[in-house]
Amino acid sequence: MEHHARWTPDQADFDRFAALSGDDNPIHVDPAFSARTRFKRTVSHGMLLYSRLWALIQTRWPGRRHAVQELMFPNPAYAGEELAIAIVPDEADPDDLAITIRRVADDAEVLRGRCRLGGGRAGRRSKCPRNARP
Repeated sequence: MEHHARWTPDQADFDRFAALSGDDNPIHVDPAFSARTRFKRTVSHGMLLYSRLWALIQTRWPGRRHAVQELMFPNPAYAGEELAIAIVPDEADPDDLAITIRRVADDAEVLRGRCRLGGGRAGRRSKCPRNARP
């Protein structure tokens, strides 16, 4: 079953994530600096986007962990722009999730990838190679 949500991050989200992660690159937290870049405004941390997506995965599949993640960030996400989040389990293997986040305004992908769930079910082992487990 697919899982969809909407979210509009704001500058306070970027600032809190910077404080928490230690990534205070001015492209994320300094509007004056960012105005002089090709983006013209602050850009979300990629892992802030994934953190929000992971929180949604945990509401749908509580107690599971991610065994493997593959992420790409093809376009920027900006403060104040609504994002559409989609989590789509593979029909043949529901532990393999296709994940995307798109800007609603222009449908541009800001995150795309896959997440493989592991753990959380009695008697079921992750297919993740032992040396790749977190």
